Amino acid sequence: MSFIKRVSMVSAIAITLATPSLSQDAASADTVLATVNGTTITLGHLVSIASNLPAQYNQMPADQLFEGILDQLVQQTLLEQSFKVNEKSMQIALENERRARASGEALDLITQTAITDEAIQALYDGQIASSEPTPEYQASHILVKAEETAHEIMKMLEGGADFATLAKEKSTGPSGPSGGDLGWFGRGAMVPEFDKAVADMKIGEFVGPVKTQFGYHVIILNDQRDYPTLDSQREELSEQVGTKAIDAEIARLEAAAKIEMVAPTFDLTAIRDASLLD
Repeated sequence: MSFIKRVSMVSAIAITLATPSLSQDAASADTVLATVNGTTITLGHLVSIASNLPAQYNQMPADQLFEGILDQLVQQTLLEQSFKVNEKSMQIALENERRARASGEALDLITQTAITDEAIQALYDGQIASSEPTPEYQASHILVKAEETAHEIMKMLEGGADFATLAKEKSTGPSGPSGGDLGWFGRGAMVPEFDKAVADMKIGEFVGPVKTQFGYHVIILNDQRDYPTLDSQREELSEQVGTKAIDAEIARLEAAAKIEMVAPTFDLTAIRDASLLD
């Protein structure tokens, strides 16, 4: 039974435990909280599990979290003791788990150290701000089926009607409920007729009808920029900075290490032979 299930259920196993007086003693990873047939469960075991729980468990009262994890560990220990473990398989699995966890924490440290505002800004300046302008547009549209309807909407706009209000009332497109807002997009992101119309517009101008395969559009250009902003590219730039730092660190470690690869002399289908672990 997982801890996630345990916290919302009454345990099916009743076990008598001594209540630790943690409020008067200094907490230690080695503090023993229970023994199960001679096997000890320590505060460190609980902390290890708690630190890897989903974020929503941070809101749980400490006493409930404590009791739930301890109960799980007691039950797991009982089940472990009742089961004949394949020691070879277990040892190999633990080695792989330790390797994966340690390397994962190493990668986290590398990226945390490398991904700074300065590094992101430098990459933005080098890749985007110094490149040829790549215009992006922020536009809204009203999509209708009939050309006549589009002409009527144009007259309403020319008479001072609010574009977003008309989009909510008239547009058949998925952006209608949000006032027709299409967000930011670059050249080529839209169908050719729409793309050309937007590229020829001035900020604040509305045009229509523009016929495409989807129907008739009335378009307003809300804003335009020559480059995507740093904030809009931050996530992608952060990934690039992190990947570059990881690649560099792995290259450094490989250059400094003595790595000897042994060519296999067996059938490579052995990788699927689980009986080798017996």
